[in-house]
Amino acid sequence: MNQHGKITKSVREQDVVREWWVVDAAGLTVGRLATQLATVLRGKHKPSFTPHVDCGDFVVVINADKVVMEGKRAEQKEYFHNTGYPGGGRMRSFTNLMQTKPEEVMELAVKGMLPKNSLGRMIIKKLKVYSGAEHPHAAQQPKPYELPYLHLGTK
Repeated sequence: MNQHGKITKSVREQDVVREWWVVDAAGLTVGRLATQLATVLRGKHKPSFTPHVDCGDFVVVINADKVVMEGKRAEQKEYFHNTGYPGGGRMRSFTNLMQTKPEEVMELAVKGMLPKNSLGRMIIKKLKVYSGAEHPHAAQQPKPYELPYLHLGTK
């Protein structure tokens, strides 16, 4: 029982109802979009949210190559990657990563906002990011997700 005398419901993994959402990222700021995507992937937008259970939905992000960063952030932002060898640390800039792998920018931004444990590794697999306007998940009939906080970039 909680402090108000009511029983707290805890949802089980097999009782979770998952939906598919599609989000158009064209012109949106990377970090502001990533926070909202992490909320949906985690399941915090549902009244049946349970912290230790993956109760979130699937999210398909299209037009990931059209996301922006505010001000000088696009030139200053760098991503660290280690090759696995001693001294194998590599830095990649945001502009370079947008030219080569624009999907990875969104994936890294959302992954950084999820739990750093086995639950977070399960949750990130429900994020599908595509650089163009097409995606192969039409069979799941994803619904367009209306972002509660819409902030368009200045570029």
